[in-house]
Amino acid sequence: MAKKKITVVGAGNVGATTAQLLAYKKLGHITIVDVVDGLAKGKALDLMESAPLENFDSRIVGTTSYEDTANSDIVVITAGVARKPGMTREDLRDINAEIVKSASEQIIKYSPKCFMIVVTNPLDTMTWVAMKYTGLPKNRILGMAGVLDSTRFRSFIAMELGVSNDDVHATVLGLHGEDMVPMPRHSSVAGIPITELLSKEKIDALVERTRQGGGEIVKLLKTGSAFYAPASSVVNMVESIVLEKNRIVPAAAYMEGEYGIHGIFMGVPVKLNWSGVQSVVELTLTSEEMAALHQSADAVHKSVAQLKV
Repeated sequence: MAKKKITVVGAGNVGATTAQLLAYKKLGHITIVDVVDGLAKGKALDLMESAPLENFDSRIVGTTSYEDTANSDIVVITAGVARKPGMTREDLRDINAEIVKSASEQIIKYSPKCFMIVVTNPLDTMTWVAMKYTGLPKNRILGMAGVLDSTRFRSFIAMELGVSNDDVHATVLGLHGEDMVPMPRHSSVAGIPITELLSKEKIDALVERTRQGGGEIVKLLKTGSAFYAPASSVVNMVESIVLEKNRIVPAAAYMEGEYGIHGIFMGVPVKLNWSGVQSVVELTLTSEEMAALHQSADAVHKSVAQLKV
């Protein structure tokens, strides 16, 4: 089977780490594009020089020209300004919207049939911007964050209980931000609901830590934001697509009535394979969970309405 062509837009920490993991997992040939002269080329060359040690034969190309991204099968948009301490994801909205708009227009010009994954924050809003300026159908574009938010919740549960990450499954719905909706009822360890393993107070603390997961890292780093877990989350999605795993993963999908939500991207479970998003999985929610999800949706609607692009 011919290798897929995967383009990563942005050669910063998230983009470069994404390219590294894609190469090490042998998921395709990789093009990294960045407006900063030499940045993408330097990181691509550095990665290629690791190939003999990491045993991969993928080609990795760095460029400033979107022409070099032509005929990409999958495009990952990571370009944008990172959060600094005290900033919310919404503080980045108008700056990053222009960046995502420009990248989207260039990408679709050269790769009109690509599958797109958006990582730039505020993620749900930026995925809406990318859809607007690419015209991609809803099954060909997703925002990454559901995987990231769920894996953070999984990590915190595993750390708290001292169990293997392999045995922990967690679900997080809603936007990527402080209004996300972690779902303890749909989270378990080896099939046992965490509500039977942890007190309500402990679960509430883990839910809050998940909501603040990105901000916790921003405060610690002081000069940047998370990139290892975000990159791993992107690659988890790409792997499901390239290997046609038909996995059900949480991701920001375009909503057309599911959960009673319309016209925005929101974190929900989706069935994912090479054709794109096959379907949105609708969980049975309590009235309280549904209210929290709609509150999250309202925040996304507000953010999209305030866009200046």
